[in-house]
Amino acid sequence: MAAMWRVGRFIAASIVLSTAMCPSAAAAPQTQSDTSSPAVVWGSCAAMLGDAANTPTAQCGTVDVPVDYAKPDGAQAHLAVIRIPATGPRIGVLMVNPGGPGASAVDTVSEMGASLKNTEITRRFDLVGIDPRGVGHSTPELRCRTDAQFDAYRAEPIADYSPAGVAHIESILREFAAQCVNRMGTEFLANVGTASAVRDMDTVRAALGEQQINYLGFSYGTQIGAAYADRYPDRVRAMVLDGAVDPSLDPITESLDQQASFQRAFDKYAADCAQSAGCPLGTDPAQFVNRYHQLVDPLVARPAPASDPRGLSYQDAITGTASALYSARYWTYLTSGLLGLQRGADPVDLLLLADDYQQRDKNGHYKNRQDAFTAIRCVDAVFPTDPAVWADADRRSREVAPFMSYGQFTGYAPRDICALWPVPPTSMVGAARSPGPGKVVVVSTTGDPATPYQAGVDLARQMDAALITFDGTQHTVVFNGDQCVDTAVVDFLVDSKQPATGLRC
Repeated sequence: MAAMWRVGRFIAASIVLSTAMCPSAAAAPQTQSDTSSPAVVWGSCAAMLGDAANTPTAQCGTVDVPVDYAKPDGAQAHLAVIRIPATGPRIGVLMVNPGGPGASAVDTVSEMGASLKNTEITRRFDLVGIDPRGVGHSTPELRCRTDAQFDAYRAEPIADYSPAGVAHIESILREFAAQCVNRMGTEFLANVGTASAVRDMDTVRAALGEQQINYLGFSYGTQIGAAYADRYPDRVRAMVLDGAVDPSLDPITESLDQQASFQRAFDKYAADCAQSAGCPLGTDPAQFVNRYHQLVDPLVARPAPASDPRGLSYQDAITGTASALYSARYWTYLTSGLLGLQRGADPVDLLLLADDYQQRDKNGHYKNRQDAFTAIRCVDAVFPTDPAVWADADRRSREVAPFMSYGQFTGYAPRDICALWPVPPTSMVGAARSPGPGKVVVVSTTGDPATPYQAGVDLARQMDAALITFDGTQHTVVFNGDQCVDTAVVDFLVDSKQPATGLRC
């Protein structure tokens, strides 16, 4: 069953070391409901989605939850929810989260409903998407920056690792954190993490009148799923986790593992590019990274002219490159952008790749996904505050992902923005736990740049789950056209049939 939606695609910041998927705390399992059960008032999806013509049976509504569960009568967040009812003999609900953090589950489920129409999934399950608090169509919207402020941030090279340069970078990061506090307040920021998302998801489960859920989580959505299974094991019927996050890793280790995966994806892209005449990276594998730096490093001093008046900044060139590495279908645009730099022509394809990643539309307006991404991951793990730790992380980053690094190691590096964040974390590192035998299947892709293959192997081990291995270079695979993977996933979700041991697709 092929799908055309794009799972939330988030990467570690290329220069300021960060982690795209943050681990969450192991919580004591709950067997009795510890959330209220408000009703969902369903209505048309036209107001929420604008155009719901592809999924005419979709219903949309909201569920209110406390911003702080310790203050149930305090400020409320309003979660956007979509449901596409099953068209055949119904098993139950299939909740879907596309990852990020910050990607809209409502939008994803709307697209899935259309692309999976007349399949066993839409026949047997109500497809349900919940936009986490602050994300997508939920309100209040978690937004820290204006469009102009985001544009200005992207124009900054974030590359000078001298003491003065590091101080300047950290001042930019502190300014962003202050913007978040000024717009959202500390109470909301302190309660946007995975711990709250898990309780919110269970509140919606209760509002739907379901005793158990089925769940499909992509990327960061695997973190939400694993945390839900840990807290509410009896409420899980079947769970598929694709593009896995390993919650046992600390943020720096996780980020370095991810950057190493991006380097492997870059190497595969460069080797493929070299098969074509005129590849901007040449034909010598030993020189691919050097050739890349010759093209993009001059942008630190001066952005390249482009058909877009913003030009191509260094930060956007790195972001656009990493964005293209999520799937081989985007490699042609990366080559086009690099050729533009090489020839002194228009490198706008790299800028468009960066815009796609940063969720900027043709009118210059940003979705809030990146602001939500930062705010959520900053409360999802403990980030070291010692500058020496980040300098050492920079040294290691240059070893595992040289295409992402600028200049030489200086012994100085900016701390991750989460080390400077104004509210404390609500989650801690801890291995995932099984919700019970036969309830979980993990899917992991050998060449996934954003969620390394080994993370899936380790998560499957922690959750005593079956593992499906997909051989490919892309981020996530379920319901994106691979019959081997999709058949095994459908058999599991519908009939609780376990994949063949060691299944490789």
